[in-house]
Amino acid sequence: MNCLVVEDEPLAAGIIIDYISQIPGLVPVGKAVSAMEASAILSTSNIDLIFLDINLPVISGIDFAKTLDSRYQIIFTTAYHEFAIESYALNAVDYLLKPISFPRFLQAVNRAFERKAVAPKVEPVQVREIAAERKSFFFNTDKKQIRVFADEILYVESLKDYVKIVTRNGHVVTRYQLGDMILLLKDSGFIRIHKSFIVNAAFVTAYNARDIEIGKISLPIGRTFKEFVEKHLGGSDLQ
Repeated sequence: MNCLVVEDEPLAAGIIIDYISQIPGLVPVGKAVSAMEASAILSTSNIDLIFLDINLPVISGIDFAKTLDSRYQIIFTTAYHEFAIESYALNAVDYLLKPISFPRFLQAVNRAFERKAVAPKVEPVQVREIAAERKSFFFNTDKKQIRVFADEILYVESLKDYVKIVTRNGHVVTRYQLGDMILLLKDSGFIRIHKSFIVNAAFVTAYNARDIEIGKISLPIGRTFKEFVEKHLGGSDLQ
């Protein structure tokens, strides 16, 4: 589906476009900062799905949506919850509250795919699976999609709005939340050991009450995660 992002906040627009670029079947075709600019793009481009902010200059997203015909699917993006009922009266696909997480974004996109009925459903969080035996995912970094195999990841570190994915051969930094990575890797043997770290249990070589070792790498165990680590690594009581 060809996508148009109508958003007057550059940071919010960048996040949405980044999310779109990670989902097979979605193509970012245009970006507009107002309803008038969006109208011009719609008149010259083949658009299927509109990510529409509500708080726009001059004409609100709600009022702009009322002028559009049913050929366009609309996902509202806003920081204000009070317009939700009105948005659904306009037959919007979904209503996303900022800040928008990637799993919530995918949920909305799935609904759009179901309505369009021309593309397979995108499974929540999992971006792409290359082979049945080995899971791999593509992450957006340096304007490229970098493939990372789940069984080569040693650990993942939170860097606020980004994560650092450390593998046996290097690392990748990409815009992602650690909570989203936990969902992405939940069936691949990863455990959370700290508010800022998840690790691949298969690579853990030693641990105690304070740290986990992956070869020569030492990572801290958060106090609230001690019992969880002990349970999932199957050792005796940590001292």
